[in-house]
Formats: sequence, C-alpha cells, structure tokens
Amino acid sequence: MKNTDISVIIPLYNESESLQELHDQICEVMNKNDFSFEIIFVDDGSNDDSWKVIEQISSKNKSVRGIRFQRNYGKSAALNEGFNKANGNVVITMDGDLQDDPDEIPELYKMITEENFDLVSGWKKKRYDPLSKRIPTKLFNFITRLVTGIKLNDFNCGLKAYKYKVVKSIEVYGEMHRYIPVIAKWAGFYKIGEKVVKHRPRKHGKTKFGFERFINGFLDLISITFVTRFGRKPMHLFGMLGSLLFFAGFMIALYLAYAKFFLFEYKMTDRPLFYFGILAMILGTQLFVAGFLGELISRNSQDRNKYLIDKTI
Repeated sequence: MKNTDISVIIPLYNESESLQELHDQICEVMNKNDFSFEIIFVDDGSNDDSWKVIEQISSKNKSVRGIRFQRNYGKSAALNEGFNKANGNVVITMDGDLQDDPDEIPELYKMITEENFDLVSGWKKKRYDPLSKRIPTKLFNFITRLVTGIKLNDFNCGLKAYKYKVVKSIEVYGEMHRYIPVIAKWAGFYKIGEKVVKHRPRKHGKTKFGFERFINGFLDLISITFVTRFGRKPMHLFGMLGSLLFFAGFMIALYLAYAKFFLFEYKMTDRPLFYFGILAMILGTQLFVAGFLGELISRNSQDRNKYLIDKTI
C-alpha cells in the first residue's frame, strides 16, 4: 500500500552545480507542508560530478534515491525509469537546472488530489530562455495543439504533476516526453489541466536544447499519432489508402480501354495518364499488402490484447 504523498522525479544531465541547492529547496517545501516524499534523481549518463553529488545527498537523506544510466539515453528514458520506480500518490517531474520552482509543488499536489486532475502541466508564461529556444517552442506548441486537440500552452514544460496510476499506465521513449499529455489522453486520462508556473533564469551550466531535438520532436509527433491510432489496426489505414489508389488506377485503365476500343483513340501507352494509372495500381497493391502484413503481425503480437484496466470487481 502506497503511503508516500509525493514522488519528485528529476531527470538530469551534467547538473552537478544545481543538485544540492535544488534538493534543499524541495525539502524545505515538503517539510513546510508536512508532505511525506521521495526524490528520485535520474542521471542520464552525465560526464561531470552529478552522480557524486547524488551519492552525497543520498547518504544524508534517506528520502533520496538515485538512478544512473551508463550512457546518455535522453530525457524520455530518464523519465520512464523514474516513473517505474516512483511510489508517491502524486508524482511531480521537474528539471534539474533550478529553472523550475519547487514552491509550485503544493498547488500542483492540490490540483491532483482535490480537483481530481489526472495530469497538470506547467505553463511558463514568462520565460527566461533565449529567443532561439522560445520561437521554436511556440511553433512546436501550436502544431501539437492543432494535431492532438489538447489545449495546452506549454507541452514541453518539465514541471508536471500526475496521479500515480497515470505514470504506471504510460511508456515514454525517444523524444516522447514532449507528448506525455497526448500519451496520457490516449491511455484514457482525459482530465488534463494547466497551471501558470514561475520560470527562473538558468543559474548554472547551459541549456541542452538543440535544433536536432526540435526536429526529432516533430518526427515523434507523427510517430505517436500513427502508432496510437493505427497500431492495433494497421489495415484500417494502409488497406483504405491502398484500396483507394488501386480503384483510381483501375478506373483510369477502364477509361483508357474504353477510349481505345470504342472511341478509336491512339495507343493507350502513348498517353501519360496510362502510366499514372499503372503507378496508382502498383502503389495501391503495395499499401494493401503492407496493411495485411501489419495486421498479421499485430494479431500475433503478445501485446495484442494488453489493455489498461482501471478497476476490477
């Protein structure tokens, strides 16, 4: 039976200068509000002294746990491992660079426990990031709102709060940490809220944001949209597209045959339309076969009938 109020998960990479101060701030907030808590630092293969600092903190505070990756896997992997280890009734995630304010934790906890939100995402309305990070972030958030229909202003804010069962029901990988609200919604957790949170200037080190992560984020958005909607029914997508293309090519072939034999037009192969028709039928057949093979693989998968069950009697 869980008896910890809050698990705080902190994924980090080369943040040795910030960790002790962040730990002290979190402990101050927790003690002031009489929360039982645990702090889980997930070191994503840092090459500075981050792990040594975590070991020192943990030796003095038994509420602190540490996980160290052998190499750098990315923030999504760090969060996923933290989710697996968390025991708190409410799980809070925050970055390790001191830009997230631990003073936000009590209100986030209240929104989960009293207002019954499944997930609450922070919104850094006033940001202290450089312009090179703010502009891509705004574009990213706009496109994600458009594609997913989830009305959040800041999908990528590291400061979030979750019910325990949410983090135990989702899997995060690649750059999917940007889309945790999307993953949660498609797992059946529809009550998703947002809270304006304080964003503090970076005190130590430098940002890990790069343009390649921005590109990867959009590729992951396409991936998660496809897998979630058609992962268990690939024939619904590929079969439909393949059938439509094949039908269009077949109708072109019928028209050209009619024109040749009844209208006495020139050779079918002299018309560019003939090659479009052939191409459409070939592509249609390939898509249909891809959907059929995908359906066979899906039906024989061990996870085919693995569904998230909320309650049983």
